[in-house]
Amino acid sequence: MNTPSSAKTSPTALQGYVAALATVVIWAGFILLSRLGGKTGLTSWDIIALRLGTASLFLLPFCFSIPRQTWLDRRLWLMAGVGGLAFLVLVYAGFKLAPAAHGAILLPGMQPFLVTALAWVLMRAVPTRQRLLSLIPIALGVVCVAMPQFIGAHEGPSTLVGDALLLGASVAWASYSVLVKKWAFDPWLLTRVVALGSAAVYLPVYLLALPKGLDTVPMSMLVVQGLYQGIGPTIVAMLLFLRAVAILGAERTGALVALVPVMAGLGFAISKRRKNELGFPGAETSMAELRDGPARRRVGMAVSGKLPAREGAAVFDGDVQVGRVERRGRRPHR
Repeated sequence: MNTPSSAKTSPTALQGYVAALATVVIWAGFILLSRLGGKTGLTSWDIIALRLGTASLFLLPFCFSIPRQTWLDRRLWLMAGVGGLAFLVLVYAGFKLAPAAHGAILLPGMQPFLVTALAWVLMRAVPTRQRLLSLIPIALGVVCVAMPQFIGAHEGPSTLVGDALLLGASVAWASYSVLVKKWAFDPWLLTRVVALGSAAVYLPVYLLALPKGLDTVPMSMLVVQGLYQGIGPTIVAMLLFLRAVAILGAERTGALVALVPVMAGLGFAISKRRKNELGFPGAETSMAELRDGPARRRVGMAVSGKLPAREGAAVFDGDVQVGRVERRGRRPHR
């Protein structure tokens, strides 16, 4: 009698894990690209405007089907304020002052703890002993990364202000995650309301009063920031995240999101002493690639035409060979 039930529930759980892991990949890119934008002449206000403006352009045609009374729901506006405006203002301001590695730890790395605590407070979801024990190794990892900052071994200017902003953004997102589970709005509805509602409040203020640095970077940077930030994290990752929370719950999804630091890069995990002493296996190769960049890089390619790219085929930029095909796809891209 239990077999049919198990067969029905297994694919659903699998869908939840796939959605969570896909969110992890998109968020890893979001962290790296946000830090890249933070190191340019763009202000944090510019990046928020590019993100919300691009998302609004894509979502606006779909907003007319939202019932009028839905826009009057205070819970939706609270979630837009917490998971939209508050999160964005804090996170992009933080990335102007702190490196991507810190963001990878303080944003997704702290989610398991924050979501567990806030679920306890807001939903009376008392964590089990097993869940509390599972948080211990994650806590040790966070402490190991944060320790150099507090013992003075951090290189360069202090990032404490940036770290505090990123931690605030993490609290905002954890609060949003718990409210998502508590109020259980439709993911597609919530994605549209959060993006469009945030844009409606923020963009007029930005255009009239906030500092801008759009003219300090090339158009390519504006296009990349707008398209990736507006479509990736704001629409695609939001839908995937909400799907994962609906299936797996806020706590389990928060634990999976803690994988983002691995995807966003682990160069920060090599301590200053080890960098100086080279006292670890593969030190020469690792330090050379941290200093000069990797000699080889695996990238994705879109093949034009109907013929597939064969494994081992050379890749040319003009007359210069720049790489080779490591693995061909099952079918050519069209």
